Amino acid sequence: MKGEWKKLLLLVGAFLVAFWLPVGRPRFQAAVMEALHLVRWYAREHVVLCLVPAFFIAGAIAVFVSQASVMKYLGAGANKVLAYGVASVSGTILAVCSCTVLPLFAGIHRMGAGLGPATAFLYSGPAINVLAIVLTARVLGLELGAARAIGAVIFSIVIGLLMHLIFMKEEVEKANGQMAMPEPEIKRPLWQNVLYFASMVGVLVFANWGAPAEPRGLWAAVHGAKWWLASACAVALAAILVRWFGQPWWKLLAGAAAVALVAVLAPGEPMVPFAVGAVALSVVLATGAGAGRDWLDQTWGFTKQILPLLLLGVLIAGALLGRPGHEGLIPSGWVASAVGGNSLRANLFASIAGAFMYFATLTEVPILEGLIGAGMGKGPALALLLAGPALSLPNMLVIRSVIGTKKTLVFVALVVVMATASGMLYGTFF
Repeated sequence: MKGEWKKLLLLVGAFLVAFWLPVGRPRFQAAVMEALHLVRWYAREHVVLCLVPAFFIAGAIAVFVSQASVMKYLGAGANKVLAYGVASVSGTILAVCSCTVLPLFAGIHRMGAGLGPATAFLYSGPAINVLAIVLTARVLGLELGAARAIGAVIFSIVIGLLMHLIFMKEEVEKANGQMAMPEPEIKRPLWQNVLYFASMVGVLVFANWGAPAEPRGLWAAVHGAKWWLASACAVALAAILVRWFGQPWWKLLAGAAAVALVAVLAPGEPMVPFAVGAVALSVVLATGAGAGRDWLDQTWGFTKQILPLLLLGVLIAGALLGRPGHEGLIPSGWVASAVGGNSLRANLFASIAGAFMYFATLTEVPILEGLIGAGMGKGPALALLLAGPALSLPNMLVIRSVIGTKKTLVFVALVVVMATASGMLYGTFF
């Protein structure tokens, strides 16, 4: 009977929402359009180039990295200096946003990584982005850029350690259960696995290399050659799959030919041949057997778990906050007026707003530049920089599906509290 009352309440709630739906009101209409615009933009700019490679990497972790190896370096009983050291600097390699890091986080967590190192990696992946930190220093000032870099590294380690301590009982039980794991059977040398994963990470990084503020220099040169570099990494991956993983060379050659043909037919549209390449790799793995088929199955498992929640979260975030320069249900003027000065309220509001907003890689810098021009204090600016890129509403929904509601709430609370405290401290001295 209790279950029937719950269903009745849900039905009544849905009816009341439908009955009082403010259709026709300009702000509501604008919020609906903003939600659709943002989810369309996300699908075009992030799913193919960011999430698809990340799903393949996560699937590869689940198949080709032994559980014992993950636990040796990142497990609950691993050497803490090594585990947190690796996790805290991962963002210097992975120039990803708060959503792209999720499949990788889910992969290492599923393979037995300790909660502390896994959440340290989860925070550092999008937060410690070298290009974003350099752009912050150039556009918003050297002090703010340095504070962001130092704060992000410290945050990742402290948050990971606190998550480990708060859930110590579960982590001890996990560590005791992992002690009996046998040494993994070595199927191929470590250097081969390193090159295999490096080729996939190279595709992910170079395909998403953003344009720098300055048209000259190393970053600009890499951006100009990004698709050549991504293609070179893809060719290296194909050679590795043939030589070390036993995939039929003619299937991969046929896929490469399809990619080259589409690239010629659709010049100036690099996403199209990129998508064809992802489909071709999927077909190669689907028509085979053994580890390749297992890799595809794991990749599809992560996709089913994560992608629907991300799209739902982006849709909700767009309706509430809109895109940069556009209005959602929450007026942007409220945000600008609430982050002036260096009060506890201003820093807390900046941390919470940043935690729920979705920032694509590097977009937080121009958004903050506008907010600072509108009167935002330096403390709240740092608070938003430390909370925003690492969290978002879509990100939270997926984290909950991986580690549960309680741990997700603790993780989000730690980020918000530490970002607020850091903002107040920075605003006091600067």
